[in-house]
Amino acid sequence: MKKLLILVFLLVPFFTQAQSQVQPYLSLEDAIRISDAAQVKSEAEGWNMVIVVLDAGGHMISLRKMDGVQIGSVDVALAKAKSSVYFKRPTKVFEDMMKGEGGARIATLPNAVAIEGGLPIFKDGIIVGAIGISGATSAQDGIVAAAGLEAY
Repeated sequence: MKKLLILVFLLVPFFTQAQSQVQPYLSLEDAIRISDAAQVKSEAEGWNMVIVVLDAGGHMISLRKMDGVQIGSVDVALAKAKSSVYFKRPTKVFEDMMKGEGGARIATLPNAVAIEGGLPIFKDGIIVGAIGISGATSAQDGIVAAAGLEAY
């Protein structure tokens, strides 16, 4: 019995430390709040959008396809969010780079989408996911993505 108690006392700090080192993540509740804010902005502007939120691994947490939006925007929104989470930067960065000298090289990067509307989501300096928006102009997609991110 005494050996068991000693073992328990030795292991408790180990398990406590392991639990305190959990990396931040994006929850379903977070994704819903972000998507709600993006949808509110989209509806206020009269834009039909697809709203995608991914986790840090590029896996879908939520997808909303508003009524009347073209179905091609589903894949575009997914690609924008994936690009943002993979490269840890807004897709607008790639769009701007494409306009510069030698920018066509960006098109050769796997998973790099050079169209505004994808934004990475950070918590405590660690990427936890991304939002991707498609359905209107790239600038309008970017406005809605930013509105969604503000809710986080």
